[in-house]
Amino acid sequence: QVRLVESGGGLVQEGGSLRLSCAASGNTFGRISMGWFRQAPGKEREFVAGITWNGRIGGSTDYSDSVKGRFTILRDNGKSTVYLQMNNLTPEDTAVYYCTAARSGATRRPEYWGQGTQVTVSS
Repeated sequence: QVRLVESGGGLVQEGGSLRLSCAASGNTFGRISMGWFRQAPGKEREFVAGITWNGRIGGSTDYSDSVKGRFTILRDNGKSTVYLQMNNLTPEDTAVYYCTAARSGATRRPEYWGQGTQVTVSS
C-alpha cells in the first residue's frame, strides 16, 4: 500500500509559480513511478506529468502537451517525495491536483491517488 499526501496548492496570479509536493509512505517508494493528474471544474481528470523510477538517476519524465515547457516533475527518493514545479501559470491551470503512484510503471494509469490539493490561478 502507498499513501500519498499533497501540499503546496494555493492561489497565485497569472504568470506566477507554485511548487506542489507529495510525500509518499509505504514500501519501495524508490521503485514506484510517480505522477500528477488534475481535474478542473466540469472537466474530466487529466494526466499532467509522470516520472518513472530509474535508480539513482531519477527516472524518465512524461508531460501532457498543455504543460510541457512550463511544468517540471522531480523526485527525491531519499525523502520519498515528488514535486511538481509549475511556472507561467494561467487560469486554465486552475484545478485540483492529485499525486499518483504506479507500481506497474505506467504513470498514466496509476493505482494509488492522493486526496488532492487546490490550485487557483487568477487573471
